[in-house]
Amino acid sequence: MNDRLRNMNVSILSDNWYTLKKVDFEYLNNQNVWEKQSREAYDRGNGAVVLLYNPDKKSVILTRQFRMPTYLNKNPDGMMIEACAGLLDENDPKTAIIKEIEEETGYRITEVEKVFESYMSPGSVTEILYFFIATYSKGQKVSKGGGSEDETENIEVLEYDFQEALRLIKTGEIKDAKTIMLLQYAQINLGDLLK
Repeated sequence: MNDRLRNMNVSILSDNWYTLKKVDFEYLNNQNVWEKQSREAYDRGNGAVVLLYNPDKKSVILTRQFRMPTYLNKNPDGMMIEACAGLLDENDPKTAIIKEIEEETGYRITEVEKVFESYMSPGSVTEILYFFIATYSKGQKVSKGGGSEDETENIEVLEYDFQEALRLIKTGEIKDAKTIMLLQYAQINLGDLLK
């Protein structure tokens, strides 16, 4: 536990979709003085994300879907190109992402490799995101994908040449942090396979 933290009081501000908490506390600052602080933290659970890649075709599978928060923050149509991702929903990260891959992309993948984990917005969101990579092939396609009907997902499955996906980062067509991180990971660690 953090010995620079005391008198923490947590209250729920909203529990509608996910949970928004207000945390009042005292923090021992660098001048060795206890100061009162107040923060809000949004708890939506932890998640997992995967980059599906095909070393023979030099391609990757991504998705496109509407994201309201981006629309509210100057994304003209609210559409985002992303790597396949989802919440853990009480599953371990590997189980969750394998399930999510089939729901979103239609590929039945049995093996994934965890490459790292990250807090994506530690100033306001509690989520840890687990990052994976996995190979895919045409024979593993078992459905059209598109997401779970009961989650109101309308996901378009996209297949890009790996170099084209990297170009879309430069042009600003890919602005999703988790996707950029995985594409750059692949460029650094799988570059020879995907040239």
